[in-house]
Amino acid sequence: MDLRIFTEPQQGAGYDTLLTVAKATEDLGFDAFFRSDHYLRMGSADGLPGPTDAWITLAGLARETKRIRLGTLMTAGTFRLPGVLAIQVAQVDQMSGGRVELGLGAGWFEEEHKAYGIPFPKEKFARLEEQLAIVTGLWATEVGRTFDFHGTYYQLNDSPALPKPAQAKVPVLIGGHGATRTPRLAAQYADEFNIPFASIEDSERQFTRVKAAAEAAGRRADDLVYSNALVVCVGKDDAEVARRAAAIGREVEELKANGLAGSPAEVVEKIGKYEATGSSRIYLQLLDLDDLDHLELISSTVLPQLNRA
Repeated sequence: MDLRIFTEPQQGAGYDTLLTVAKATEDLGFDAFFRSDHYLRMGSADGLPGPTDAWITLAGLARETKRIRLGTLMTAGTFRLPGVLAIQVAQVDQMSGGRVELGLGAGWFEEEHKAYGIPFPKEKFARLEEQLAIVTGLWATEVGRTFDFHGTYYQLNDSPALPKPAQAKVPVLIGGHGATRTPRLAAQYADEFNIPFASIEDSERQFTRVKAAAEAAGRRADDLVYSNALVVCVGKDDAEVARRAAAIGREVEELKANGLAGSPAEVVEKIGKYEATGSSRIYLQLLDLDDLDHLELISSTVLPQLNRA
């Protein structure tokens, strides 16, 4: 089971904080550092010092880290034109030496679009499908050839399809809870399918749908990686768990029901239940980015138990 660190900087984190967490992620043996792609805080957080752009952040981290994978859960398709996104991701992949992964979603948070003057189209899922075709098509085009695309929403003519990523294939992540269109899109374009904040039962149900869609599309079900994203709150004892839950404005019992919370042993046991559904990777949503002791505790008490398993 791979453990990756997943941050929500829109809740209040500047680049220096993210760099500190990313370096700790690398030093403590985690597999990857991922971040959300939002421009507006949610809930009661003040959001200070203000939003950071996902791909500008990852470009900086690409030069400041050596080993960990870097990516988004999920880049909002409404934020960037697909041709521009293909260039941005390819460049950051080059800057990292081939460690980038692209999570791409339709976009959903209307308020942030209103706050920053970003169009919020009704046909977001149909646009996402064209965006995936364009981004992956540009990267797959042989050097010296051109790429054309004539869709409902996007038109590309004689694109040189440059630059190319450092990797031969940048992993593409698609995720969500949709029962029909999401599995179909994952089967067509995804290297990894991620389900965020889902129960064990819902994860197993959605993974089954994606596997069936992959086979219907002529792929093997195990061609895809299956993963979860879950909030994490671990403590050496009940008091430490309660303190960390209070720091992020959550209740312990709610976190235990809907995330990975409790003692290291409790968290390892629950991870095992997700693993039994077919999940081989968990993105730990770390909400208090100033609590590096939390990361160290997970690294020293949870990771070794997973490695032994």
